[in-house]
Amino acid sequence: MSSVNDALENARFTYEQHMNTCRQCHADAAPCAVAKHLLRLYNLARRDAMRAAGPDAPTV
Repeated sequence: MSSVNDALENARFTYEQHMNTCRQCHADAAPCAVAKHLLRLYNLARRDAMRAAGPDAPTV
């Protein structure tokens, strides 16, 4: 299960790092295509982590 959590943390870190450093995301009101893709990967990793935790795990 730690690999699922590692994937989630990696996806979150990558998305946040991009949002903090991307000139286009800061210049425009909308996130760029890369940010949208990274957010999609983060959401998929989060969903996988929730599935791996099982039905009794607390939701965030």
